[in-house]
Amino acid sequence: MDKKEELLQVLVKNNILRQEELPEIKQKAQAIGKKVEDFIVEKQLIDAEELVRHKADVYGLLYENLLEKKVSDKVLSTIPSEVAENYKIVCFDRNENEISVGITDPDNFKAIEAVDFLSKEAELRAKYYLISAGSFRAAFKQYKTYAKELSKALKTREEEEKKEESEKEQKQEKELTEVIKSAPVIKIVSVIIRHAVEGGASDIHVEPLKNDSRVRYRIDGILHTTLVLPRSVHDAIVARIKVMSNLKLDETRVPQDGRIRLTIDDKDVDFRVSVLPVVGAEKVVMRILETEKKAPTLEELGYQGIQLKIVNANLEKTEGMMLATGPTGSGKSSTLFAILHILNKESVNISTLEDPVEYMVKGVNQSQIKPDIGYTFASGLRSFLRQDPDIIMVGEIRDEETAELAIHSALTGHYVLSTLHTTSAAGAITRLVDMKVESFLLGSTMHTVIAQRLARKICLHCREKIEISEAYLRDTKEEIKKITPEYIKTVIKDFDPEKPVFYRGKGCPRCGNTGYSGRIAILEVLDINDKLKDAIISGKKHLSEEEINESQKFITMKQDGIIKMLAGTTTMEEILRVCEN
Repeated sequence: MDKKEELLQVLVKNNILRQEELPEIKQKAQAIGKKVEDFIVEKQLIDAEELVRHKADVYGLLYENLLEKKVSDKVLSTIPSEVAENYKIVCFDRNENEISVGITDPDNFKAIEAVDFLSKEAELRAKYYLISAGSFRAAFKQYKTYAKELSKALKTREEEEKKEESEKEQKQEKELTEVIKSAPVIKIVSVIIRHAVEGGASDIHVEPLKNDSRVRYRIDGILHTTLVLPRSVHDAIVARIKVMSNLKLDETRVPQDGRIRLTIDDKDVDFRVSVLPVVGAEKVVMRILETEKKAPTLEELGYQGIQLKIVNANLEKTEGMMLATGPTGSGKSSTLFAILHILNKESVNISTLEDPVEYMVKGVNQSQIKPDIGYTFASGLRSFLRQDPDIIMVGEIRDEETAELAIHSALTGHYVLSTLHTTSAAGAITRLVDMKVESFLLGSTMHTVIAQRLARKICLHCREKIEISEAYLRDTKEEIKKITPEYIKTVIKDFDPEKPVFYRGKGCPRCGNTGYSGRIAILEVLDINDKLKDAIISGKKHLSEEEINESQKFITMKQDGIIKMLAGTTTMEEILRVCEN
């Protein structure tokens, strides 16, 4: 029996997995191209640290948790950072002639050979411990904090500035070219980008202030200041980013858009770059797009109960329209790609029009619009109809022409997916009627409208029970009555309406002391059933809450958030933040 199989049997023996589950787990992991170990951690069947502890026993190694361990510079430097990064190993303790070395892969003999070589040179003896990937990242970050990594580059930059001041006769353009080629600025931009990707940021903001250049990352929907640099390097950083994204260096009067593709930690990452002129300088925003990222499932996004049933039932249809609505950054694209993943079969032809292409889906014909050359959602949709599609995904319905073509496509036997900017599911009807879509056509084609927002999830590593105020408790109990305890019990098996439990994240190193890690969709799903179709066809522009509730079991966005709060997934503060904006 190999070590991987032996580990699974250990997990079965410890009642973490069931023997009959193993074939299905292996099959699902293989289907999405993941290791079985990574799959069971991702599905939260076991904590990553607990898995590594069992794995250490299987391999006959010691186990160590470095997530919150401070390691001194002297100990870390026993193994050079380049070697540590290459082999995913780290020295975390040292006593006289013995060093403690954490390794992430016990089958990587080259890593052990590298440590043996280094330790023999220094006349040291290595003691090996198995550590998790999270432990390695936590320890490795201590090699290269922002201050350490950038101080040398900034010092070099200051020296160059002094030199530049003594050479004023050179033209400004030549000076700028020299700056952007210089190693310090390249290093600064590289560090900013790499730390953003490793920290799970979705956007990078580089902003000029009066005396500083501020770098902020958007993580889980919230902007955090992560770095403040001297104002004197701001223009050079912007110029370096322009060079990387093939933008015009000498154009500072109008906005510019570009794209960068880099390989970071063996992953291809795209950056959508926007440069905007502001008073006295330029601001840069970079959207991070992991091109190899797998589309999430509906369950992973937060679909559950009646909402999941409605979506799945309407995905069985072969024509009509399904809309995802919400503001920018509410996860609409992720929802559509989770749906495309379900619909993607060899027997159907799927074509998408996007701006930009965020997820790559094997077997789907994905096309990016280019408005500057006249290739818009409307013109692309006309061309798609000549491509014999079964399913069409239009990134966004922005104007009357696109709305008319989308409705026409759904009416002529195609299944159309798209997004719309509205605040509620019912608001999509009003918005499309305002776009001059005929009510009888709308009622004949529309079958599902989803509205969503993204709320931050409580960090599972520091989650704790809390007491909430009497006012919040009273409001929550009122909402529970409206939702009905019976329905909530179908989603939360052990729910007690008399004793609801509330949670928060206390804050820990794994979540950056925010108490939150990751995001989940807060949803409402409107099923355009026969009763509502008749109301729309008769010319009703606004569907009232009473009409909707009479036609189906409807869970509002706030109610869905409360269910997820009661399940310990998010907090009341997050529900109020995302649902009342």
